[in-house]
Amino acid sequence: MKRALCFLLSFFGMCCFYAAAQSQHPPTTEQKTQTLESHAFRPSHSFGLAIGHAHAFNGRSANGDKKTLVLPMWGLDYNYQFAPRWAIGIHTDLILETFEVEKHLEGGGNTEVVERTKPIAPALMGFYKPNHHWNFGLGFGGEFAKEDNYLLSRAAVEYAVEIHKGWEVFGVAQYDFRWNAYDTWSIGLGISKAFGRGAHPKHP
Repeated sequence: MKRALCFLLSFFGMCCFYAAAQSQHPPTTEQKTQTLESHAFRPSHSFGLAIGHAHAFNGRSANGDKKTLVLPMWGLDYNYQFAPRWAIGIHTDLILETFEVEKHLEGGGNTEVVERTKPIAPALMGFYKPNHHWNFGLGFGGEFAKEDNYLLSRAAVEYAVEIHKGWEVFGVAQYDFRWNAYDTWSIGLGISKAFGRGAHPKHP
């Protein structure tokens, strides 16, 4: 839990530092255009589908050896952009394999090996969007499997590029902290479609 809090604080600090650094530079032509467009902003919805891999640091191999597991996964995203630079959404990850991982217990030092059968992990996310491409998100949710359920915290960074009339391709990197359980980091690529386009055509 302490590691999760430290990472979340560091992530939030980097976002604040980035925003502060941006504000110290004279506005570019793109930024001026964004300011003008913000007056015509309309809320929008988007749906995205991503494919990637989750990496579990303290996984166990078939013979019981400790190893980092690389697990295939799908991501299904829904986002609602309610302001030019802010959005909320539900991002759900599904790991496609059954695996064993070392669970960290409260109090430190003690561990337990647990099995996870194709867990699904939805999270309610909030996103800050400093420009057309970058999105920084934090959220909370849970991981659900037949063996047990865990609370989780999630930090994510996304980069998106519009390809045609609301369609976008995006890359995502995220870190999940399962409270008193185990952590994963993941990377993925996806495609999304926006509806009711606002002034900023970007995947939240």
